[in-house]
Amino acid sequence: MGLNGKVAVVTGGTRGVGAGIAKAFVEAGAEVVTCARRPPEEPVGGTEFVSVDLRDADAVRAFFAGLPRVDVLVNNAGGAPYRRLDQSGSQWHARVVELNLLTPLTASLAAYEQLRRARGSVVMIGSVSGTRPSPGTAAYGAAKAGLENLARSMAVEWAPEVRVNTLVVGMVRTELAHLHYGDEDGIEAVARTVPLGRMAVPADVGAAAVFLASDAAAYISGASLLVHGGGERPAFLDAATTHRER
Repeated sequence: MGLNGKVAVVTGGTRGVGAGIAKAFVEAGAEVVTCARRPPEEPVGGTEFVSVDLRDADAVRAFFAGLPRVDVLVNNAGGAPYRRLDQSGSQWHARVVELNLLTPLTASLAAYEQLRRARGSVVMIGSVSGTRPSPGTAAYGAAKAGLENLARSMAVEWAPEVRVNTLVVGMVRTELAHLHYGDEDGIEAVARTVPLGRMAVPADVGAAAVFLASDAAAYISGASLLVHGGGERPAFLDAATTHRER
């Protein structure tokens, strides 16, 4: 799964999952360019950073036009804080959809000609939030559902020159995990609900992204690869266990 000589762009590749993806591509031998609005607090070794507001289509086009080559695009930038639908207006939720659905489309279109010439690959970073109800992050979940569908359509339209796939990512333990899951005890309690007994770490997502971008996945396009440790234990199993123990 070596990527020697390949140029990979990782959006939002400065921290958390994005940094893990960037590191994995560096380790696979790729030249890695990361982009985000703000520079990383801790630079990711072996990468080049360019400041880009991914919501500015002109800036995104200029960014990709300035790159001599693009073999892989990883659309990782995104996310959303916990906020119930009735706690914000429609404009706030629209910005969440813009960041998580429209900016990957903008970046993919801007990189298309270079990807086509390189017979390259796009990897979308999706989420299990797009496959199930997501109370508190409803707009984010809706955007991720749209992203997965977008990737399937792109895979058909851009074949055979460009492969497009999605990583459907579950819970990941990053430096910001406490914002979602609480203190260490809370994080461990949530991790125990995962069949594999732990949350993912950014390197897990990075390894999967490298696989989809590599020649090992040369016949994989339009696919969604689940990176969620076995998913979520169905609630009825715990309810049935509790009932039997009474």
